[in-house]
Amino acid sequence: MARILVAEDERDILDLITFTLQYASHEVIPAGNGEEALDKARQELPDLVLLDVRMPRLTGHEVCRFLKSDERTQNIPVVFLSAKGQEAEINAGFEAGAVEYLLKPFAPDQLIAKLQAILVDQSSTDSG
Repeated sequence: MARILVAEDERDILDLITFTLQYASHEVIPAGNGEEALDKARQELPDLVLLDVRMPRLTGHEVCRFLKSDERTQNIPVVFLSAKGQEAEINAGFEAGAVEYLLKPFAPDQLIAKLQAILVDQSSTDSG
């Protein structure tokens, strides 16, 4: 199905997200910190990027801003997945360029449904 880059510095959560997305037939490109996520996004050009907000090396917000300022990656949808649900934090995510902001803990089926809706919307935008 889709190629999804997942940036998460907590190994257990990264493994859970990877399993969840692979179960839904997606290809997962894992990254353990913001710098690695940015490098992999530029190399792999995934269909969607799922970012934790608080990560070592670069925050999710920084990664998102870099992706949105790069001609090659600016149209890749970015989704934040964070335990931080304060309004200011959520607004900062959208201001950085995210299309969605999801909160941890998440239900795997809801995560898949949200990402699938974004991917469908993105493909209709690309072809329209």
